[in-house]
Amino acid sequence: MKKMKRILATALVVAMSILAVGCGKKEEKDETAIRVASLKGATSIGLVKLMEDSEAGLTESNYQFNMYTAADEVVPLIAKGEIDVAAIPANLASTLYKKTEGQIAVININTLGVLYILENGTQINSIADLKGKTVYMTGKGTVPEFAFKYILAQNGLSESDVTIEFKSEPTEVASILAQDAYAVGLLPQPFVTVALTQNEKARIAINLVDEWSDMLTGVTIVRKEFLEEHEGLVKKLLEDYAASTTYVNENPEEASAWVEKYGIVKAAVAKKAIPGCNVTSITGTEMKEKLSKYLEALYSQNPSAVGGQLPDEEFYYTK
Repeated sequence: MKKMKRILATALVVAMSILAVGCGKKEEKDETAIRVASLKGATSIGLVKLMEDSEAGLTESNYQFNMYTAADEVVPLIAKGEIDVAAIPANLASTLYKKTEGQIAVININTLGVLYILENGTQINSIADLKGKTVYMTGKGTVPEFAFKYILAQNGLSESDVTIEFKSEPTEVASILAQDAYAVGLLPQPFVTVALTQNEKARIAINLVDEWSDMLTGVTIVRKEFLEEHEGLVKKLLEDYAASTTYVNENPEEASAWVEKYGIVKAAVAKKAIPGCNVTSITGTEMKEKLSKYLEALYSQNPSAVGGQLPDEEFYYTK
């Protein structure tokens, strides 16, 4: 009996020791910096809450944000592994997937349709009214160009029916609208609001989302090497991203101050523009369904718009 008690006592001590060691161990936190690139515009507006929290040291993850004017600045940084995550035009993600031989993946849709046709008069009331006109716009080789051409084709117009003149920045288009009474411009939010604020004669002639309800603007991509090594950080980023876009949409006045702080547009403009910026964070199978449908539409109109071929299943991160 005494021997049995000693055996039980020994077993209990061993069990408690193992439990103590187990409880004493803490899962090591991944302190790896997540280098995030975004573009000056709606895609960055959805991130401003997260950017602000990160700067204040309130985030669990270590984020490093950088904002760029054009997508062309971001692409080589992804290719060289100098950034880990990037918010870029939806079609460019498909093109980059091919160029990098599948080394990137899409983790969310961050912006829906934000494109509008503006003019100073009342001549443009439908897509058909654009025939013979010159349209000033930005986004050569990205969403604005290909989405606009797709909509033209769906309305029976060819590329020869409309002259497209590209500018490097939305502010240039807004300036032309202010100076030329007959100019027609295609702009995304929040720069639509900028143009309307600067020019009392300008008006929204056509909301291109009304012409193509499935239109998307931006997605967020991640380098697959980073995803494989730090999947937990990527999942946490998606949580933080969703929380940021929700907060921005529900608190436009507070968010507008951050939009100005990070150099996107003035707070007064941002406050008016945020409701029309369609910032979001759509993930998983819903993201895949919406994005694949959008890319298929672009591909049917112009295969080069998505890099010459549609991406395979590995393009979509749906976990």
